[in-house]
Amino acid sequence: MTTPLVKDRIYRSPQALIGGVLLLVIVLWLGIDALIRGHGRTPWLALAALILIVPLVVAFTLRPAVFAGEDRLRVRNPFRVITLPWGEIASLRSGFSNEVVVKSGAKYQLWAIPVSLRGRKKAARQQAKSEGDARRGRTGSGAGGAGRGLGGFGGFGGFGGFGGQAAAEQADGPMRAETDKVMDDLREMLESRGPAESAQGEVTVRWAYEVAAPAVAGAVLLAILLVVG
Repeated sequence: MTTPLVKDRIYRSPQALIGGVLLLVIVLWLGIDALIRGHGRTPWLALAALILIVPLVVAFTLRPAVFAGEDRLRVRNPFRVITLPWGEIASLRSGFSNEVVVKSGAKYQLWAIPVSLRGRKKAARQQAKSEGDARRGRTGSGAGGAGRGLGGFGGFGGFGGFGGQAAAEQADGPMRAETDKVMDDLREMLESRGPAESAQGEVTVRWAYEVAAPAVAGAVLLAILLVVG
């Protein structure tokens, strides 16, 4: 009997994907227009710029992703792919950036899971509002029950309204930004899968030459054209 394969969880930044597509549209539009309508050195400069810029846009916006599997975490950054068995990961840190720290002390940034300070502030505001609604709900429920004698149905709390909703949200824990929730999920996987025998091994790093090589070629060609004049 074969064991069914478990698909990896894939984490990417929707904002980066949208921004990357828009940037590519603009760059290709301007570059192709210069190739077709340009005169003299302009088409060559446009070609060199396209060879340089397009791989960089893809590398920093469309390429980054994090794949969380049963036995390992695979981090696809702009110019590297890092494969980390869960057993080799020491911790997952969140500060001004999200990063994974291995037992050897090396650190790798998770480009696909950027920290959103705005998201954290929004979650903090929602948490404060939720706590305020819960307090008002409890107060309203007590005053309604005592003043109206309707068995607690006089206030919002009796009907499970604002106070009940806030209490339900608090029962699930404090509100968190989306990227912080993702890091919490990864920490849970690390805690559960780290000791597993199949999750042991060595950390491997592979450079993405398919991205770096075209960018370098475009930079060299552009430099030559600018120097030659």
